[in-house]
Amino acid sequence: MKAVGIVVEYNPFHNGHALHIQESKKQTEADVVIAVMSGSFLQRGEPALVNKWARTDMALRGGVDLVIELPYRFATANAELFARGSISLLEAMQCDAFCFGSEDGKIAPFLDTYHLLQEKETEYKSALKTFLKEGKSYPAAASLAFRSLSSNERGLDLSQPNNILGKEYVHTALSNNYKIKPFTIKRVAAGYHETTLHDKAIASATGIRKAIIEQKQSMQTISNYVPHSTLAILETYITYYQSFHHWELYWPLLKYRILTSSAAELASIYEVEEGIEHRLLDIAKHSSTFQQFVTQVKTKRYTWTRIQRICTHILTHSLQAEMEASSFPSYLRLLGMTEKGQQYLQSVKKELPLPLISKISVYNDDDITPDLRATNVFAQGLTEPYQTELIKREFAAPIRLKV
Repeated sequence: MKAVGIVVEYNPFHNGHALHIQESKKQTEADVVIAVMSGSFLQRGEPALVNKWARTDMALRGGVDLVIELPYRFATANAELFARGSISLLEAMQCDAFCFGSEDGKIAPFLDTYHLLQEKETEYKSALKTFLKEGKSYPAAASLAFRSLSSNERGLDLSQPNNILGKEYVHTALSNNYKIKPFTIKRVAAGYHETTLHDKAIASATGIRKAIIEQKQSMQTISNYVPHSTLAILETYITYYQSFHHWELYWPLLKYRILTSSAAELASIYEVEEGIEHRLLDIAKHSSTFQQFVTQVKTKRYTWTRIQRICTHILTHSLQAEMEASSFPSYLRLLGMTEKGQQYLQSVKKELPLPLISKISVYNDDDITPDLRATNVFAQGLTEPYQTELIKREFAAPIRLKV
């Protein structure tokens, strides 16, 4: 069986994701789709809208055959580490190819970019350092540094979020001499950060979340933009738990964590650098909401996303030393599969280079501790008995969907 891998968050699963699955299978002629999916907290440093089990269910009903969890230390990291964790897991799952959505839509510019940066690595790093010293954010500095090296023919727009991730996916695959082959499809309709809903059938996950959380619109508002299965799962979730997850739910816990920590304790947290711990302490004292807090902490150098990631690591007490302990994932955590996914798993099981975990209760390794802690914290956004229920769910079997 031929497998194509995709890297996803599904926050939530929408029509654009369904198209991505269809086109990935078409381009690579794959029989099976394997998704590496972030868990409780996501790459932009925010809690997922619904728990990973609900999102796994969306994925399986939306066309994915097998879902593997991207460990917390990679799921909440910068683009380079996020990509390294994701693509290495797809390689470990014996995928023949991986396919990502991008603003560019053609794989050649990504391959050219990789080779150009290999040729001019010293110049690139020097330019990057210069732009960072000027106070540019890392994404802006990286884009400017690359632009200073490339000609129009070889240039890739690295100011675009999906192109940035795509560049790192390709870099991980090629620099590690992986067997897995890169493919890309063009991202259509809504942009990654698009916050409004239009008449078209594809909207961004950001726009969908904004409609149902910030604007408190009815679930029917998003019915044109998500599959029926996603809508049903979201409606069941909000009815059962009485809330979706978002940062304001966790603000009291985050504020407590900041204000009961010393500057030195905060400085030991992953990504807390350059004295920003003092700024965090000072502004937390006078902030009544998460929105207000991040707005005041944010600077040209520290983007909203970077601040959110810092806040996530403070909330989950993720220490620098712990997060940097592993350069690559050390296990494969199975979240769910269809019957076809199970057949594929049986065919490659003996070739997997990493331990496959179907139940955490039988796996005893420190590498999984950050994920367990992340689930414990994520559950605090719910009331009892749902907190305890979600924490217990972490130790149960993966989802097996018959389709």
